[in-house]
Amino acid sequence: MIVEERIYRIKAGQMQRYLQLVREEGLAIQRPILGHLIGYFHTEIGPLNHVVHMWGYADLNDRAERRRRLAADPAWQAFLVKLTETLDTTENRILVPTDFSPLR
Repeated sequence: MIVEERIYRIKAGQMQRYLQLVREEGLAIQRPILGHLIGYFHTEIGPLNHVVHMWGYADLNDRAERRRRLAADPAWQAFLVKLTETLDTTENRILVPTDFSPLR
């Protein structure tokens, strides 16, 4: 298993709009395609206006195929137009569990 960690810095004043979009539209598109949502978080202490979400995949090939399907989905393409208006920066990392990680 691998975990994709996606980190978004949300534009000042846009956090509630971002969360509303994801809650009401985004997850309904993402979950059937991407599969295993591990968690969705926002910062309270430290750098503010950050959202972190993590998705689990069998391997890099599984991730690539699922992300390709998501990118090709017309509903996702329309949703992205709205979502990107709230984003300042994005970053993503691939995390590989250690042999002693409970999430393997």
